[in-house]
Amino acid sequence: MPGKILIFILSFVMFLGVFYPLKGEETPFVQQDDIAIEFPFIIIQHIPFSIEIEITDPELAAVLEGDDLRLKVGDEYEDVRILNGKGTATFTARGKTEISFSCDAFYFGKGITPVPLWMSILPPLIAILFALIFREVYSALFAGLLVGTTILHFYAGSNIFIALFQGIFSIADTYLLEAMFDRGHLSIIIFSMLIGAMVNLITRNGGMNGVVNLLSKYAKNDRSGQFITWLMGIIIFFDDYANTLVVGNTMRPVTDRLKISREKLAYLVDSTAAPIASIAFVTTWIGAELSYIQDGIDVIGLDENAYMIFFNSLAYSFYPIFTLVFILFIIFRGVDFGPMLKAERKARQVEDPQAGGHLSFSNELNKLEVDGEVKARWFNAVIPVLVIIFGTLAGLISTGWDPEIWNNENIAFGRKISATIGNADSYTALLWSSLSSVLVAMVLTLSQRILSLKESIDSLINGFRTMLTAVLILILAWSVALITEHMHTATFISNSMLEMSLSPYFVPAITFILAALVSFSTGSSWGTMAILYPLMLPATWLITQDYGMEYDTSMLIFYNVVACVLTGSVLGDHCSPISDTTILSSLASSCNHIEHVRTQLPYALTVGTVTILAGTIPAAYGISSYILFPTGLIILFIVVLFLGKKVSKTQVQSS
Repeated sequence: MPGKILIFILSFVMFLGVFYPLKGEETPFVQQDDIAIEFPFIIIQHIPFSIEIEITDPELAAVLEGDDLRLKVGDEYEDVRILNGKGTATFTARGKTEISFSCDAFYFGKGITPVPLWMSILPPLIAILFALIFREVYSALFAGLLVGTTILHFYAGSNIFIALFQGIFSIADTYLLEAMFDRGHLSIIIFSMLIGAMVNLITRNGGMNGVVNLLSKYAKNDRSGQFITWLMGIIIFFDDYANTLVVGNTMRPVTDRLKISREKLAYLVDSTAAPIASIAFVTTWIGAELSYIQDGIDVIGLDENAYMIFFNSLAYSFYPIFTLVFILFIIFRGVDFGPMLKAERKARQVEDPQAGGHLSFSNELNKLEVDGEVKARWFNAVIPVLVIIFGTLAGLISTGWDPEIWNNENIAFGRKISATIGNADSYTALLWSSLSSVLVAMVLTLSQRILSLKESIDSLINGFRTMLTAVLILILAWSVALITEHMHTATFISNSMLEMSLSPYFVPAITFILAALVSFSTGSSWGTMAILYPLMLPATWLITQDYGMEYDTSMLIFYNVVACVLTGSVLGDHCSPISDTTILSSLASSCNHIEHVRTQLPYALTVGTVTILAGTIPAAYGISSYILFPTGLIILFIVVLFLGKKVSKTQVQSS
């Protein structure tokens, strides 16, 4: 019995020795929960990342204030200075490594495997390949986004199957939400939908037809008929869809009467829609363009205004200007070449303009045309459009106004305007003007009793619907741009170009060709801009800086690339048989779609070739646009002079 008692006492003493320190021994100075260490979710190879260290115990934080804590990174050590209880350590992971830290009883260890930098190209590359294969931009953007999120979760420690599901969920709860709930992005969505609503309302109230009817009275022969069609495309500059449908539908009876081929009408409609909408200051395009440009300059950290960058890039927007003037050369010379020449000669000979393979879309067109009882009044369209134009200008001046600049007599007026617009909140200005235009269009419609209140509201809602596809592209594009930013895709592209010793002077031309190919394959100029702007803008800037260019020279290349993404997208859109505007042009002109593509392609490629050789490449080397625009136009005129052949005058029947 005494032996059992002795064993019990010894066991109890041992128990106390394990769980309670003996008198005279100190407890560990640092406990496991006294320090919190936070790693970033995304770690990319060769890209610096930061580790945040926080001393959660106030007494310990006071003791360690100003001291250095040592972290072990692989075989090396890094010191972290503690200030206000916090410290930050910056590392660059070149491969799989172990990061550890110990202090008394506290120990932290974490193995990290960074995402290989080359994988950062996979999201946009997959998006482009899917667009090429399936010729559909929505699934292409989603696929690129899914590949990116899956890669990030896989390298964060999940297995491939779990990473796939986590990637799907993070698209919704992270990337789509972050893309949408950005003030600038929300402004673009609201502005685009308001413009769509206004366009639909002034179409329904007969205003658009009134503008076209006003000018169509001056179409007396084939030349004036083509010119009026061209002029209508210029006047309805603010939306390519409205341009295509209104001009095509309204001018079709006029051009039929003048024996102008449906192919020529479709070309005129298609080639004055996107080109003018893409470069005008107030259009349904401008919101998306500003958003893409702003995202690009945010990645770079440029202290530049998106609206001013867009404005400066117009000096390099050769393709739209060349296209619009090329049409005038064709019209006033009275010539054509290639398949278009055959179509024009045939139209002069046949009585029925739909003969010879034309397809009639009358059933579809009836859904798009204005009710015949609505009287066409031109001012119902002109006034809301003027409200947008002058409202945007007033908004830019209002939000960018600086009394110190305007009271300074040493600053020229032009510089004052430039500085004011550069400091302006373009998103606010666009929202003000677009909402005002909708309200004005409503007042005009209701005051003349053209439509009832319910019909007007229905028109606005239908206008919202017309922009939903564009908004969906925008949201997906913003999400892809965000993940390419997280994965440092621009760094990989610029590094690759530098390793290839690619001269920055050729980046604009390469960008133009790439944009044309992607746009041709997807049939979407907006989708192309969504994919390429977040890639090419940061990459271009990094290339110019690594090349040692001065700031002003780098900005000239940058402006050129901004223009090339846009104009290359328009070229590919023109050539693509799956482009929505190309299809709408055929539809509105009641032209066989394949014939429209076949006759337009030689003209678009001719202008595109001259754009690269006489515009984009020389501009990159610093040659002034004041020289290049006239040079390119002279070359195009020579092309028309030598290749163009007149349609027989004896075959033209005047009305």
